[in-house]
Amino acid sequence: MPVWAVQEETKMARVYNFSAGPSMLPLEVLEQAAAEMLDYKGSGQSVMEMSHRSKEYQAIIDETEADLRKLMEIPDNYKVLFLQGGASSQFAMLPLNLLNKSGKADFVITGQWAKKAYKEAARYGEANVVASSEDKTFSYIPKLDPATFTKDADYFHICMNNTIYGTKFKELPETGDVPLVADISSCMLSEPVDVKKFGVLYGGAQKNVAPAGLTIVIIREDLIGNAKDFTPTMFNYETHSENGSMFNTPPCYTIYIAGKVIKWIMEKFGSLEAMKEHNEKKAAILYNFLDNSELFKGTVVAEDRSLMNVPFVTGDADMDAKFVAEAKAAGFINLKGHRSVGGMRASIYNAMPIEGVEKLVEFMAEFEKNNK
Repeated sequence: MPVWAVQEETKMARVYNFSAGPSMLPLEVLEQAAAEMLDYKGSGQSVMEMSHRSKEYQAIIDETEADLRKLMEIPDNYKVLFLQGGASSQFAMLPLNLLNKSGKADFVITGQWAKKAYKEAARYGEANVVASSEDKTFSYIPKLDPATFTKDADYFHICMNNTIYGTKFKELPETGDVPLVADISSCMLSEPVDVKKFGVLYGGAQKNVAPAGLTIVIIREDLIGNAKDFTPTMFNYETHSENGSMFNTPPCYTIYIAGKVIKWIMEKFGSLEAMKEHNEKKAAILYNFLDNSELFKGTVVAEDRSLMNVPFVTGDADMDAKFVAEAKAAGFINLKGHRSVGGMRASIYNAMPIEGVEKLVEFMAEFEKNNK
């Protein structure tokens, strides 16, 4: 195993996983889950085997929600729902539940997922694109003019952090009484979010919170209970709100891991403010290298750069492929960019240690030296 992949603190051969999702999890969480795999707290069973109706599991989901509320400072008039179907299911659930007055919704198109949310909403009502950055391959966040917003829209949708293209909203649109809805799949728990400014926050947990299978929805209570009459039972927020996310069997083990990841943030960093500071320090290492490299360059305008997803290129497809192959051999995996963009992408979520980014930069510098 290459020296790059050796985690000295654990004496284990672990690769540095830069996957955009499912992504790496904190090593401490994996070790604790492994220790509890066969016998969770003396129950004689794994959480994987546990009935979701048992008192043991109810305690797990209750504690996970309580910790999430504390960490994100979620107000009492918001419901936390643990669902399935990925963020993609929310593209339909949102219009089915929220397009219930004017039948209109506004969208800012900053990547593939925002575009998919827009297209799905257009099936159920009037979906309006108020701005888009597609003209430059989604490499920036478009400036917004409130005069173009639909005054009586039922909601205004953004994708807060764009996993594929590596951009992030630094300023939120001022939508007045129109509920702001945000997909936070790839930046959830990476920094503070003022929940009160949103009607709905949602995201797939597999990027920064848990393994694949869990979708977290944080929704203001007044937005629940007005679904279209043809809405499927499982796509009605009221179904899950009234049943404590237990209308059907939830993704039990994924919720359990999410709870451990939340505890890890609380115990290791203390707050999302501290988590953000850590992520800013980590991202700066990589961006500073890219800004001074003669071979590699970032693809996003500096003011809109994501702290979580960092796309970069050499400008030559063959050189990109060579870098990805050599990086993999050296223990840096999943650096190939999304198929729609090419190049490379390093996803440096909460669980990626600073030394992982430092070692990647060391490797990139050596690669650049050897390929001038």
